[in-house]
This record gives sequence, structure tokens and C-alpha cells, in this order.
Amino acid sequence: MELLLTTPNDESGSGDLEDYPTDMGAICDKSWVRDFRSLYEPPLFWLIFALGTMGNLMVVFIYTTVRHRLKTMTDVYLLNLAVADLLFLGTLPFWAADATNGWVFGLGLCKILSAVYKINFFSSMLLLTCISIDRYVAIVQVTKAHNLKNKTLFYSKLACLIVWVISGFLSLPELIFASVKSDSFGNSCVLVYPHNLLNRTKILVLVLQICMGFCLPLLVMVLCYSIIIRTLLQAKSFEKHKALRVIFAVVAVFVLSQLPYNGLLVLDATQAANTTITDCDLSGQFDIAGQIAKSLAYTHACINPFLYVFIGVRFRKDLLRVIKLCMCGLNMGGLSKMQAVPKRPSVMSDTDSTPVLSL
Repeated sequence: MELLLTTPNDESGSGDLEDYPTDMGAICDKSWVRDFRSLYEPPLFWLIFALGTMGNLMVVFIYTTVRHRLKTMTDVYLLNLAVADLLFLGTLPFWAADATNGWVFGLGLCKILSAVYKINFFSSMLLLTCISIDRYVAIVQVTKAHNLKNKTLFYSKLACLIVWVISGFLSLPELIFASVKSDSFGNSCVLVYPHNLLNRTKILVLVLQICMGFCLPLLVMVLCYSIIIRTLLQAKSFEKHKALRVIFAVVAVFVLSQLPYNGLLVLDATQAANTTITDCDLSGQFDIAGQIAKSLAYTHACINPFLYVFIGVRFRKDLLRVIKLCMCGLNMGGLSKMQAVPKRPSVMSDTDSTPVLSL
């Protein structure tokens, strides 16, 4: 579902799909926005789909085949994150086709894919939040982490279950309001809110998305990683500077990919509450900005495997082991003969890497 700024009279909530009256009484022709979308989104979505699917499938393969079993809370979170990204990536070919030919997949698939997209949007952001908390406990609260060691898998699976339930609940607006709407350009899958509750419902949906999909994860990440940085600066037994670079990369990628999109969501909510954009050209420019910001946010699904997994020493060793076996032409039984990944002597120690993202 696309973010686009609209007037309150636009029941669909998708400004680029509608020609609406301006304050001068003329009809605002936004067909050029649709043309831009049909050229811009399909190739980018297919690229994100290809890279993200390849990376996340490798993550799932490593965690389910090579490592044989999940050992830490972060393992569980990363596996669920990969699954969430894969489900989201599976919707991109449909949205690419929609940008080119309009929505031709029917009402049922419109509702399902809209809900799946939103479920995995929220679950991805909340799982990244869980990873931040787990890294905080493992590095800062060492004693507590050691005491909970025998129950970590249970707590992590429970946390993942809660994340999926919350994400499912937050996707209900898509399941309820997603509809196939026809206009002079064809069909489109958009959110159609009730006329009597249009602005209020749309504002509530946008506020929930901004708070749960960006503000809460960002707040937790900043708090956890700020304390982790202070702990790392005081430590003397591991590669401090490498750990700090990893933390800054994690926060920077999250902010750079999500901040523009959520900033435009705030403007969209403001527009729904009080019409502030009535100029046709300005509205079209915001529609274009919304499409670009949305695409930037989507890239997080293909960056996640590299940022949160591939930089981990243990995962990189597993991946290199698989590649080496494949290059040597071993038979299928070779994978099962691989030695297990060495266990770290404690939560804080890691001879190969810093404890920040030693995955």
C-alpha cells in the first residue's frame, strides 16, 4: 500500500490515484505521478525482491540446516526477522505489477497482501527492537544474562509470539479497509475508509504505524545502544572501535531508511486532520516524495541480512563453510557432517569478534 498525501475528500487515502479538486475549483490531473510510479517502482521492487530473497533464504538455511539448533535469543529473533522479511518480499511482485497494470488480482488478494505487508512491517521493526534489548542484556547486564541462560530460548520464542500477535492486530485496518477501487486509469488496491469516520480512522491508523513502526523501535535502540556504547568504552578486553562502528551502522541504516518515510506519514496525518496542501503541483511533488521514501524504507528488507547477520563472525564462518563445501563438490551428506559452531565460553567473551553482534 502506498503512502501519498491527499485531501480529506479522498476516500481511498492514496493521492496519486485520484484527480481531486483544488482550492481553485479545477481538477488536479495527477496522471504524471502514476506514470512516474509505473516506471520507477517495478524495477526497484524486483531488485529488492531478488536481493532480499537471496539474503534471507541464506539466513534461514544457515539457522535451520547448518547450526542444527538455535542457541541464543538473538538467533531466534534473526530467524523470525528473516521469515518476516521473506513474507514481505513475497508481496513486492504484486505491487510491482499493480504499478504497471493496475490491480488485477481481486479483492481477496488485495486484503490479504495488504495485511501481510503490514504484519511483516510491524514484526520486522519490533524484532529489531528485541535484538537491541537482547544485546543490551548480554553486554551490560551480564549477571542477569547468565542467570537467564537456561530460559533464554523460551523467553525469546514467547517474545516472538507476542510480536507476531501484536503485528497481526495492527494489520486489522488493512484487512478491513483494503478495497479494489476503479477509476479512469483502471483498478487499484487502496484503503477505503468510511465517509463518516474518514479523517479520524486514517489519523489513528497513521499514528499507530508511526509510533509502533518507528518511534518505539528507535527509542529503544537509542537507549540500549547508548548504554552499550558507554559499556564498550569502559571495557579493555575486546575490539572497542569495531564494536562502535557496528552500532553506528545499525542505528544509521535504521534512521536513514525509515525516517523519510515516517516523516511523510506525519505530514499525511496532518493533511488528514487539517488540509494544508491544496496546490496541485505541490501535492504531486509530495506524492513523488512519498513513493521514493517508501522505496527507501523497503530496502531495509534486503539490508537486514547483511547488517544484522552477515557482519557476525559466527554466521560468516558458517556461510564460508557452506560455500567451501559446495565448491569442493561434496555430496548432500556433507552438510550434516559439518562441525558444530564453537560455543562461546560466556555471554561476554568472544575470541573472534565483539559481543555486540557476534552472531
